[in-house]
Amino acid sequence: MNEVLNNILTRRSIRKFTETPIPKELLKELVDAALHAPSGMGRQTWKFTVITNKALLARLTSAIEKELNRPGYDMYRPAAVIMPSNERDSRFGREDNACALENIFLAAHARGIGSVWINQLQNICDVPEIRAVLNDLGVPADHVVYGMAALGYPDPNTPIQPKERIGTVAFVE
Repeated sequence: MNEVLNNILTRRSIRKFTETPIPKELLKELVDAALHAPSGMGRQTWKFTVITNKALLARLTSAIEKELNRPGYDMYRPAAVIMPSNERDSRFGREDNACALENIFLAAHARGIGSVWINQLQNICDVPEIRAVLNDLGVPADHVVYGMAALGYPDPNTPIQPKERIGTVAFVE
């Protein structure tokens, strides 16, 4: 099978990671993959924030946990998070960031790194406690975070189950 298709068909969301840090060089590769995603009209109005600092990750998850009233929320305790943000007024910002995230997920899988989409911030970026954390992370005040990639090496003791793919397909000839 084609290497790209195999990577697409075998990628799964990983929700349990080891404590092993991801080398900075690999994180740079993942961001480079994101930068090569399509963007509406080629505008590339995004910013990518890479977070590996455990204290900052804990501060972010704690703010999300409190705002969404989700006791125990921990983003699956990733080794790193890549947080794409986009200009609030960008016409295609949400779609651009989704394409960038998919590139991150596929590139991570190709390098043996697990990933899972975290989408909790998209509607709460301007809540003062959340915005304070985003400001400290360097996310511009006029940016929205539609999703994040939580990353880490998959826990070898947690089996990755194949998932049946369903959907309606119609060929119109």
